[in-house]
Amino acid sequence: MSEPHELQVLNPATEEVVATVPAAGAPEVDTAVARAARVQQKWAALPPADRARLLRRFADTVDGRVEELARLEVREAGHTVGNARWEAGNARDLLLYAAGGAERVLGSQIPAPGGWNVTFHEPLGVIGVIAPWNFPMPIAAWGSFPALAAGNAVVLKPAETTPLTALRLAELALEAGLPEHLFQVLPGHGHTAGRALVEHPDVAKIVFTGSTATGREVMERCARLVKPVTLELGGKSPNVVFADADLEAALDPFSFLDNAGQDCCARTRILVQEPVYERAREFLAGALASVVVGDPADEKTQMGPLISRRQLDRVRSYVPEDAEALRGAAPDGAGFWFPPTVLTGERPDSPAVREEIFGPVAVLLPFTDEQDAVRLANDTPYGLSGSVWTRDIGRALRVSRAAQAGNLSVNSHSSVRYWTPFGGSKQSGLGRELGPGALTAFTETKNVFISTEGPAQ
Repeated sequence: MSEPHELQVLNPATEEVVATVPAAGAPEVDTAVARAARVQQKWAALPPADRARLLRRFADTVDGRVEELARLEVREAGHTVGNARWEAGNARDLLLYAAGGAERVLGSQIPAPGGWNVTFHEPLGVIGVIAPWNFPMPIAAWGSFPALAAGNAVVLKPAETTPLTALRLAELALEAGLPEHLFQVLPGHGHTAGRALVEHPDVAKIVFTGSTATGREVMERCARLVKPVTLELGGKSPNVVFADADLEAALDPFSFLDNAGQDCCARTRILVQEPVYERAREFLAGALASVVVGDPADEKTQMGPLISRRQLDRVRSYVPEDAEALRGAAPDGAGFWFPPTVLTGERPDSPAVREEIFGPVAVLLPFTDEQDAVRLANDTPYGLSGSVWTRDIGRALRVSRAAQAGNLSVNSHSSVRYWTPFGGSKQSGLGRELGPGALTAFTETKNVFISTEGPAQ
């Protein structure tokens, strides 16, 4: 059965169709990659200062459209308008950060007997970026903008449900003066456009964000061409709360409710030391009851809907009606709504504790001491993010070093900063995005040795 030639974009809050866009397939991918390869050579040959100047102009153009982009994200993804403004601002800020790095992709001089040895970081060529639906704008930017700054071209495939902000960013790139075909967006299905991008011999690298299961398939297909990949996959992040912590700050419900819980970094395993467990339970009950769930376009809304009917059914499967849980409220009627929920009767080996739910659902578990906390925190196949809450700095450092995760926060729930590395360990991914090494991740290191010895006599 052939896939549809169009993608319908639904508003998750109303289930209304807000746009219909063409769905690319393998032929469109072939055309896009060929065009990208041609323009990439000219782009890479530009002086880095000229690339940086164009990217700064792109950032200025995005800055003038932050509200427009945010409202588009509200309609296609159901994000609260405040979150959506942050996302558009993050794309703008990353452009500026990447532009600053274009002139700082530095090689090195290495001492070598009989000569002079230097290294160069050269752009890879055409980069394929496959972005998810949970944070369409920022994650598309994380893979695309450092790659452009390093001298590459980008072909971006957004998620089927959220192509609109990516398409608008591509329009703004042209408006800012970036060369045509340098940054192309191809909406399409994963099994057609996504697979064609992954398997294309002229795509030098793939950056994929999504589920661990799909990430494995992407990695397997790239391996056949010995093609490098960056993978940002699932998470089941712990929030480790010791008895001496600031309990209210540590138990902020938006550590797992942000974006309706559709966040790989969501602190969905709340691990609380036994002496304060009951206090934590009481606090969470009140906190969930006060969360405002509703129209994401309303400035007062704190949590919006899930992305789709399919995702709603998945979340529901982890929370039976008779589950022992703390619950907030959610709207009835049209839209993909699920109430803020904390499960309190789960065993450490239950599916709700072990598997990524990707919705506004967390589990509350007690622990005894530091060793027990580390054991529970690491009892997962994932290793993306997490938090440690304690006033004891020595304990904070010990637990942070012992926890198996790529990104940890002490007395904070912040995971992502565009100026620091981001990525996971174990089944949460491979490689790093953002930070000082963002641009060099899209380059090949070339080593050149120059002999300084005279000709043999």
